[in-house]
Amino acid sequence: MKTLFIIATIPFFFASCAQDSLTGDSYSRSGAGQAQTVRMGTITSIRYVKIEGNAAAGTLIGAAAGGLLGNQIGSGSGRTAATVGGALAGGVGGSYAGKAVTSRQGLEIQVNLDEGGTVSIVQQENPREPFAEGERVRVLSGGGRDRVTH
Repeated sequence: MKTLFIIATIPFFFASCAQDSLTGDSYSRSGAGQAQTVRMGTITSIRYVKIEGNAAAGTLIGAAAGGLLGNQIGSGSGRTAATVGGALAGGVGGSYAGKAVTSRQGLEIQVNLDEGGTVSIVQQENPREPFAEGERVRVLSGGGRDRVTH
């Protein structure tokens, strides 16, 4: 039974690790085909930032695995304590692992718009689309997300 539970949770672990891309050239299925507003501008600064990952899935999976492993130890109230302790330790470890696996390198790109004003957009770094200060870019807005592209 326990082995079956562990095997059943493996697909959820891998699904939770799959994170949508946050690059300027990636679109979700629901975002494809939606009209976007295009504004032109010039990059005035670029700063490397870290886009933090999501710890929730790792916490749940770690707690479940820790609880299952803790349940293998002892008997009676000792087993209960080991199960609870294993779940707590697994949850903490899973939280850190989940954040580490889903964190991304990002760019904070500041753009002076031709129409006036300045915007700053954070998006995932994309080696296929490097940016430089002084470069002309498009700022796309729509569908609840803004992005900088060439």
